[in-house]
Amino acid sequence: MFRAWSAFLIFGCTLLATQDLQPSGEKIRTHVKYLASDELEGRGVGTRGEKLATQYIAAQLETFGVKPAGDQGTYFQRVPLVGSKTLPSATLTITGKTGSSPLALNKDFVGTAFSQQPENDFDAEAVFVGHGIAAPEFGWDDYKGQSLAGKVLVYFTNEPPSTDLKFFGGRALTYYGRWTYKFEEAARRGAVAALIVHTTPTAGYGWGVVTGSWSQEHAELKLQPGEKGLKLAAWLSEDAGARLFASTGKTVEQLLALANSKSFRPMPLGVHIAGHIPVALRDIDSRNVVGRVDGADAALARQAILYSAHWDHLGIAVPVNGDNIYNGAVDNATGCAVVLEIARTWAALPKKPKRSAVFLFVTAEEMGLLGSEYYAEHPEVPPGQTAADLNFDALYPFGATRDVSVTGAERTTLWELVEDDAKRANLSISPDPEPEQGHYYRSDHFSLARVGIPAFTIAQGTDYLGKPAGFGKEVFEDYNTKHYHQPSDEYRDSWNMAGMEQMARFGFTLGLDIANQPSLPSWVKGDEFLSARQKSESGK
Repeated sequence: MFRAWSAFLIFGCTLLATQDLQPSGEKIRTHVKYLASDELEGRGVGTRGEKLATQYIAAQLETFGVKPAGDQGTYFQRVPLVGSKTLPSATLTITGKTGSSPLALNKDFVGTAFSQQPENDFDAEAVFVGHGIAAPEFGWDDYKGQSLAGKVLVYFTNEPPSTDLKFFGGRALTYYGRWTYKFEEAARRGAVAALIVHTTPTAGYGWGVVTGSWSQEHAELKLQPGEKGLKLAAWLSEDAGARLFASTGKTVEQLLALANSKSFRPMPLGVHIAGHIPVALRDIDSRNVVGRVDGADAALARQAILYSAHWDHLGIAVPVNGDNIYNGAVDNATGCAVVLEIARTWAALPKKPKRSAVFLFVTAEEMGLLGSEYYAEHPEVPPGQTAADLNFDALYPFGATRDVSVTGAERTTLWELVEDDAKRANLSISPDPEPEQGHYYRSDHFSLARVGIPAFTIAQGTDYLGKPAGFGKEVFEDYNTKHYHQPSDEYRDSWNMAGMEQMARFGFTLGLDIANQPSLPSWVKGDEFLSARQKSESGK
């Protein structure tokens, strides 16, 4: 029955045309143009731009007839954050049998305190823990049951290399390879500080990318009473790592080889690391925007399909060619505009699907998926009752494509439905071109997946209609090298919105079909998120 529903919406009739029950590229354009305008000053978290952006989104939802689903009957969900910026007086020193070796901030190391305290001092034994991974599902444990409370943990990013899809995803990076996991695991084990030794091959990007990101203010969700954060979460340059490892008589390459062995055990480095990490702290009162359209089925309306996009960007920052407003037109005014247009269309349906729909616009994606993490912990609909999350993050203004990207959908029981809906929309499904980069773990859908919700991002492919072969790859690389996280990511009236309309319609149709399925979807057997899904469905 639900297939017939979406087919009706796709192929349509005069009623659909007159009632405007399909997402419109020109309406998407209107939203992008405002959200990416200079008036919003780059939509920085905790700024005037945040207030304007979130007020606009809420006003649009109200106009569409979407109900508020935030705090106290409003569209806003408060997200308490703490910003932390390491002060220039910070010091880090390696001390061993042969003397002391100071490390220079922003040259040898870069990082900040996650303790949310202004002064952070420590002097502790350094222990090398390989990749810093404990993954029982892959039979891997770098910690081997050793107590490392109060230590400084040292490790590499990434994960053990493999081509076996059943072992850390083969070439594809899993969450265990991400720096976020490494720091979380170190904190869980009571470490006082944690240091990642950077190499370009293990990180997938150069040292300049690390220093550029980590020399700025870093934000975290506000710690709850009793929670403790690391006194230092930092990266070391490869040269600094070599100095640290010198006491073992081994090189960075040799220690990496040891780390790639399943038999690896934590290795004391024979040195102490002392840190004095003063930080400037700032309370940031930010907010998500949340709306809801109730479902038609009395029993299933308590369940929901979730649509998400992040509204934030980088705000006002270092000027480039005289422009200091980082407008974030592609990233991610486009995603917000698409979700707004899906919300408008959904609310206008004369007959609603069985399940409800929640429309979520999150803060602080650029600071580490913090808004979506907060929503996952404080949801409008519990994870065990949320059918799926369809996320939109950075759509391109170059026209329609023959393909769609839905990386991660193949890991869910929705895969057959996704394939069918793509086929009916005349779209092929493009594979992830860079699985080793772990893109799945770098957008807001990941926060929802972590609590068990089947989640993935919908994006255009690269096979553009009416364009020569290679065009899609060329414009994608041009955006990433010249405009990504730059002031030049700006809206232009020359933009072709056909691709955004196409993705909005595909996402709308897929969401309708999910909302009308007889049972809730899940993750496939053996997936890393299946246990979280089972736990959420049991209500535990």
